[in-house]
Amino acid sequence: MLNNIKIKSIDIKTLRKILNKKGFLLSKKSTIRKQTSLINLYKICFASLIIISFFYILPPSYKFVNKKFQPTLEIENSSNQKLTQVLEGKILDETDFNNENSDNTDQDLVYQELYGEVTEEDTLETGVRLKASVLYQLFEDTNYNLKDVRLNKVAKPVEIGKLPYELKEIQNVKKRKELFIQIVLPLILEENNKILLDRKKLFAILNKNNNSKSDNEWLNKKFKQYGISKRDIPTLKRRMDIIPASMAIAQAAKETGWGTSRFALEGNALFGQWTYTDKGIKPAAAEVGTTHKVMMFNVLKSSVRAYARNLNTHKSYKKMRYIRAIQRDNAGILNSLELVTYLDNYAETGKEYTIILKKIIEQNSLTDFDDVKILPNSEAVKNLI
Repeated sequence: MLNNIKIKSIDIKTLRKILNKKGFLLSKKSTIRKQTSLINLYKICFASLIIISFFYILPPSYKFVNKKFQPTLEIENSSNQKLTQVLEGKILDETDFNNENSDNTDQDLVYQELYGEVTEEDTLETGVRLKASVLYQLFEDTNYNLKDVRLNKVAKPVEIGKLPYELKEIQNVKKRKELFIQIVLPLILEENNKILLDRKKLFAILNKNNNSKSDNEWLNKKFKQYGISKRDIPTLKRRMDIIPASMAIAQAAKETGWGTSRFALEGNALFGQWTYTDKGIKPAAAEVGTTHKVMMFNVLKSSVRAYARNLNTHKSYKKMRYIRAIQRDNAGILNSLELVTYLDNYAETGKEYTIILKKIIEQNSLTDFDDVKILPNSEAVKNLI
């Protein structure tokens, strides 16, 4: 059947005419491909432009949104109300007093920062031990004597790294005490100046409406140094304060026998602080089974720094800091004879220890040094005088 059907041949032109009449549009395959490729290229370019634009505007947009809508990390001056009240003594009640020893204190953090920082700085120091005769000549050449210091209220910035071994050989008690004070007084005043500079910066930051990134980094560092696990400004302000020179001298005198103890001469330890690390001196009279040692340092000023941080952070001295804040508010002058009353936890003898400290302060007129300033060696320190 199929064999009898004849198929008429038709050329391409005729076929095109027929298809055109039927509504079909014919084009070469290469032309279609070119058109499709151009369309795809346009799509890719457009998509790439969108992606590039997105990543270009993303960082500034994030900063803008973050600044506008995210809470700032600064201590809002809603805390300023409480800060001011704390310094003015208006909320120094038992609740605030007890809070310093609860959620706001991380004692492990205190010791990590205290000993870590002081030890790190101490390892960079190499103090020279001068003979007593050399020190006498040095003080004479620089016109540094305690009589002038008491009268003019200005001390020389003389930094002595180690106590002279001859201290314990000086038979004249008055001379031995004076030499000891001449050595430790500038170290105490220098450390107090560092604290005052920090305190001044703290107040400057709190008076700002907005804190910078460097401000917040500095605050975080100080929270760690003062053992505060939460960003509690009232506690920081109570802790970031000086130790009266008379109190520091009295404790150094008591702990070292006016600079003659083994701990002071061999370990530059002025305040008998304990440690459980390898870097320490084992007390000869230590009870069997005890593992504590007396901290030792390369130079005396490291001992002073550790002592100040200890009194300003340890929970045993929170009442002392509490009373110190009240004194700041009431008169702006710190009373060491009152503050030493709250150091009964410093030694095993308790109240007897504080009584001895008061006697040392009174008998040696050490309060004369509480308002002494040290000659400045920088513009920042000069502004504190």
